[in-house]
Amino acid sequence: MMIRIARLSLMLALVLAAPSRAQQGAPPPPERTDAALTARLDSLVRGFRGHVGIYVRHLPTGATVAIDADTVFPTASMIKVPILLTLYDQVQQGRLSLDARVPYPDTLTYRYTEATDVVGYMAAGDTLPLRELAFLMLTISDNHASLWIQALVGGGAAVNEWLDEHGFRHTRVNSRTPGREQARSVYGWGQTTPREIAEALVMIREGRAVSPRASEEMYRMLTRSYWDQEALSQIPPTIQAASKQGFVDRSRSEVLLVNAPTGDYVLAIITKNQVDTGYQPGNEGSRLLQAVSRAVYEHFNPEDTWRPAR
Repeated sequence: MMIRIARLSLMLALVLAAPSRAQQGAPPPPERTDAALTARLDSLVRGFRGHVGIYVRHLPTGATVAIDADTVFPTASMIKVPILLTLYDQVQQGRLSLDARVPYPDTLTYRYTEATDVVGYMAAGDTLPLRELAFLMLTISDNHASLWIQALVGGGAAVNEWLDEHGFRHTRVNSRTPGREQARSVYGWGQTTPREIAEALVMIREGRAVSPRASEEMYRMLTRSYWDQEALSQIPPTIQAASKQGFVDRSRSEVLLVNAPTGDYVLAIITKNQVDTGYQPGNEGSRLLQAVSRAVYEHFNPEDTWRPAR
């Protein structure tokens, strides 16, 4: 009985702390370490064969978990979020149009074509609207579409310039970016920290990325991920979440902003130097993403009785 009362008290506190529409312009609450959730996530990370970074923040209350949250990790496909931000910034400036049909360049090559890489099957000269390219980059994580957009906005240097101007000190594009060859050899296509990639989603959620209109469009796109078997699989399907995933041999990563009943929270989980490099469903990194995501959702929503179907 006491446990149930405690849970009800926590849920009530979280609901009361959620900002009203009138309060949305107020500054965010200061971050404060959530000791209980930190202990729970520490126990999940313990024994993992690799390096793990986690950042969690409950936006209405500031309750936070930071486990190596400022350590630099590979982004893998999560780098597509900064590419998207740069694209929309250039659209806002009038340098690009989302409705323009752009021709597929015969110079665009990638080392392999995933089955889900729709653009990889195009021929030189074929055209697609830029808006559809952005959709493919985010929803199915099409690598060819992503490299195409990276080139259209001015390459990795242009993305890195946007990141630097907006306070991202560690998040960078390395691939096909002059001067970033050494970083690429360590981190691959891109690099970030759990805190910074989480902040990118918070900026979009709060309408601070490029413009309120652009933020809304980007947020909608981020809620349509095809890759929903890891962290997203541990959240009720009736709950909206914006997300981006990244998988390479020795790293698994996911960032998501969940519109949960007791208030939005952001979660970023990234691994590197994993021993388990396989791509089977039971990969150690993938299982960690699931376990952490489930623990965070349960912590902030203790009265929700939903559980993932077997």
